[in-house]
Amino acid sequence: MAATLKHVAAAAGVSLATASRAFKEAELLAPKTRERVLEAAITVGYDVPLSSRSKTIGVIVPDIANSVYAALIKSIQHSAWSGRHRMLLADTNEDPARELEIIESLGRTVDGLIICSPRSEGVAVKQAIGQIPAVVINGQVPGAISVLMDVRQGLRQAVEHLHALGHRSFVYVPGPATAWANRTRFKALSELAAEWNMSLSTVGNHAASIQGGLAAAAAVTASGATAVVAYNDLVALGVESGIRSMGYTCPGDFSILGIDDLDIAAVSDPGLTSVRMAIAQSGALGLELILGLIDRKPQTQPQFLLESQLIVRRSTTAVAPVTDDAGPPSITAAAT
Repeated sequence: MAATLKHVAAAAGVSLATASRAFKEAELLAPKTRERVLEAAITVGYDVPLSSRSKTIGVIVPDIANSVYAALIKSIQHSAWSGRHRMLLADTNEDPARELEIIESLGRTVDGLIICSPRSEGVAVKQAIGQIPAVVINGQVPGAISVLMDVRQGLRQAVEHLHALGHRSFVYVPGPATAWANRTRFKALSELAAEWNMSLSTVGNHAASIQGGLAAAAAVTASGATAVVAYNDLVALGVESGIRSMGYTCPGDFSILGIDDLDIAAVSDPGLTSVRMAIAQSGALGLELILGLIDRKPQTQPQFLLESQLIVRRSTTAVAPVTDDAGPPSITAAAT
């Protein structure tokens, strides 16, 4: 026999009216109560019909295979569940031209758009959006509300951390040149390096993936730096693997630091020091904002900044002076 709303109410330990409200008037319930009812619905196999209030949201990402966007998509989908909102997902494959085409075509079939890390110029994105309600995550488009994962606080902690460990030079391994996050991360690192009187170099733009880090590894070893800050965790792990294949070690020869703090950062060997970004929070907030735009609720704040935090693990360590018989002491990384 198919599960009914009575089964859901009994499983959640709430009244039938409360169970009904969770699907029709979710905003009237406390979040924990709503979550309990939704989890009960999944458990008993209740098939909830779409309500007239359900919306269709287009979500556009540069690379669905990237763990960051997978976590972001999961957050949006989880938040959409309570209202039974539908999500249409599109992957631009890091192609700005494809991105603009998808925005225009998808915009004709959805109630609103969430555009994650756009690779196209802001003005071009604005033209492609037209009159469709849109929220941009980790990017800036004229006239559109932005949810920005602000990396500066975490990077400040990262540079202070490296400086305290004795590092006086570090190399930044950039991601895609078209990414807003890449530009803001490099700008913040440049300013922080100058503030702490540290030498900063870069090794050219790379894919935001393990393969991108592998491609950058040789340039990292030739940079003369003792520490590495990578565009994201995947690039950082690629760099670590690449230098290891050339006979170098982390953190013995290079301290390596990533950005995002994905689950893989904690279980890698050594554990990856990383700047934790508010990925899940940005997805939930992005959905809340786009639903508000669709319902024509007044929006007085055009930009939302979500903070970051450094998580220290074993991939970063102190450097120690080593006496060289041929000259004055030099600085090299001390293995742990």
